[in-house]
Amino acid sequence: MSDVLLEKAKTMEPRNPNKATKVFGGKSSGILNWNDIKYPHWYKMYKRLVGNYWQADEINMFSDVKQFPMLTEAEQDAYLKVIGLLSTLDAPQTRTALLLSLYATDPSVQSILAVISQQEAVHNESYSYVLSSVVTLKEQNEAFELGRKNPILLKRNERLITGYNEFVENPTVENILKTLVYTSLLEGLFFYSGFAFFYHLARENKMVGTSTMISYINRDELEHGKFISELFRATLAEYPEHNNKDFIDWVYQEFKVAVDMEMEWSNYVLSDVDGMDLNQMQGYIQYRANKMLRLLGLSEIYPDNVENPMKWIRAYVDNIDGTKTDFFEQKSRQYTKTSDLNGFDDL
Repeated sequence: MSDVLLEKAKTMEPRNPNKATKVFGGKSSGILNWNDIKYPHWYKMYKRLVGNYWQADEINMFSDVKQFPMLTEAEQDAYLKVIGLLSTLDAPQTRTALLLSLYATDPSVQSILAVISQQEAVHNESYSYVLSSVVTLKEQNEAFELGRKNPILLKRNERLITGYNEFVENPTVENILKTLVYTSLLEGLFFYSGFAFFYHLARENKMVGTSTMISYINRDELEHGKFISELFRATLAEYPEHNNKDFIDWVYQEFKVAVDMEMEWSNYVLSDVDGMDLNQMQGYIQYRANKMLRLLGLSEIYPDNVENPMKWIRAYVDNIDGTKTDFFEQKSRQYTKTSDLNGFDDL
C-alpha cells in the first residue's frame, strides 16, 4: 500500500480552524480550546494524567536498602534484570511520545502526549533512583547495559526497535498506526511480568518501597495504554483505507509474537524465584494481550485467559476496568515522603 509521508504539524497556522480536522495529517490553527476539540472526552484523560503527578525521590527506600542484601540470589538477580528491562522499554518512550506529537495536527493530542512524555521521563529516572538505593554504581551500570547486550532481551525488543525506527525514517500514517500498536504492546503487555515480580515481593513484605514506586508507574502506564489505544482507533477511523484485512492480521500477528517473547523473557528471568507460578504468569500475559486487543477495538485471541488469573495484583494498582482496589489505601500506608534522597537521612 502506497502511503504519503506526513509533514510535521505547523506550530501556528491561523488560517486553519481551532478544532483539528484529523489527529494526524489534518488541519488546525495550533490553538487549543479544550472546550472545542474533536474528541471531547480526551479532556478527561488529560486531567487524569495530570492528576497522577509524582516524583521518584518522594518515596522512602529505607527499608529496601536494608532488605536487598537479604533477598535470595535469584531474587536479587531478577530484581536487577527486571529493572534493566523496564529502563530499556521506558527510555525510548519519552522520545516516541514527542515524535508522535510532532506529527499530530490535533493540539489536544499534542498536549496529552507532552504529559505522557514527561511521565515516561519520571519513570526512567525512578529506575535509576531505586538502583542507586540498593546497589553500587557498577551494578547499576550493568543493569542498564542489559538492553544493549543481553541476547534474550535484544531478541525480545527487536521488532519494537525496528518498528519505532521505521516510523522515524518514514513518518507515514501506516507507520504511525504501527507505532501506536507497538506502544500499546509496550504500555499494556511488555512491562507486566516485571511489575508482577515486584508485587510478588511485596506480598512477602519485601522491597515494599520499590513495589510502591512500581505501582505508580503501573498506574501511569494503564492511562497511557488507554489513550494510545483510543488514538489508534481514532486514526484508523479517520484513515479507513488502512482498516483492511492485511493490516488487522498484522496487528494480531504482532500480538502473538509479543506474547511469545514476553513468556520467554519471564521464564528466563523468573524461573528460579521462589513462589513465582510461571504457568499462571503465562496466563496473565495472555490476559493482558486480550485486554489490549479489546482496547484497540479488536477481538481476543486467547479464550482461556479472558479473565485475570492473577487477581491478587489488583491490590497493588488501579485498574482501568473500573475495578475498585485499595491502591490509595496502600498509598497512605506505604507512601512516605523523605527530606533527602532514598531515605538515607534515616540511616
